[in-house]
Amino acid sequence: MAKKTKILIADDEAINLEFFDVMLGRLGFDVALARDGEEALERLRESRPDLIILDTIMPKLSGWKVTRLVKLDEELRDIPIIMLSATGDVQDKIEGYELGVEDYIPKPFNFSEVLARIRAVLRGRELARAVALKERRITMIESMNKSLIYFARHLKPPVEDILGRAKGLDQSDRSEVRRFVDQVINYFDEAVAALMGLEDEIAEIESAGAYGESAGIDLADLELKFRKHLELLSSGEPDGSEVRS
Repeated sequence: MAKKTKILIADDEAINLEFFDVMLGRLGFDVALARDGEEALERLRESRPDLIILDTIMPKLSGWKVTRLVKLDEELRDIPIIMLSATGDVQDKIEGYELGVEDYIPKPFNFSEVLARIRAVLRGRELARAVALKERRITMIESMNKSLIYFARHLKPPVEDILGRAKGLDQSDRSEVRRFVDQVINYFDEAVAALMGLEDEIAEIESAGAYGESAGIDLADLELKFRKHLELLSSGEPDGSEVRS
């Protein structure tokens, strides 16, 4: 069952609260109500709505004060706000936008217009989320690219050196064999550390779940490319490939 979009309405006029409660409820929204600024902040922290509709003039805390407090709170600042005002003053609108309000509706209002603005703001929020997720996906893939490049460039030369020493190793010389074994152990310690780092990055991409699917991240393809890098390391062939998104 799809989660309902939750909207908090804060207004000191009971008739407005009842109107929004009934109309938005009929349209499938989950509506929370507050009769003053302090109650609005309490409801915000309790329910974390998807959208806030605030009257500018309310008892205890004005809509402006609530907006300032919301935008200063790291856990709440991303919740979009629509302001309601009976003044229609241009300076009020400017102040609201400067505080970070997404939209501004003068009273008296037409519900069809309010609904259209609500939907527009919610679409804008979803778009912002999609952009943020896309940026995260890009960052994850770029990190994987850098890790694979590091693995190929910094761990491949020791393999070539180890292979060369192995071919000319005098097995009768115990001290030389010991030095060779120490070199192999040191190399594999570094290789294992690098592999663990890559494993953590792959786990992060896998934990993203739907992020990876919607971005077209093919984990099987990433694993194939990763295995190819390992094969190149062991074979000594030149490496010029990168994981591309």
